[in-house]
Amino acid sequence: MVPGIRRRTLTNGPHMYQMMAQLDAGSVMPSHHHPQEQILHVLRGKLRLILDGKTREMATGDSYYLGSNVSHGVETIEESLVLDTFSPPRDDYLAIDAKQSS
Repeated sequence: MVPGIRRRTLTNGPHMYQMMAQLDAGSVMPSHHHPQEQILHVLRGKLRLILDGKTREMATGDSYYLGSNVSHGVETIEESLVLDTFSPPRDDYLAIDAKQSS
């Protein structure tokens, strides 16, 4: 990922992938996009979701749906814990996991 942001795969199946992300205060996930749909759920903390240059503040308990190939980034306001669900699975993350476990 990027400095200050760590992820851990929780589970996956043929059509879905779920991970936990820990974000340090002040960390930034640059704008990016991917073919997977994504649901972001803030378990703890506060962050700013950036969608096509527009911002949306999110806090504990908030969720947001991101469609396929929607450009988005994150600025972390305070230390946060996020549950991310993707469909289809993030094969790129699964490949990293496989490499680290061998």
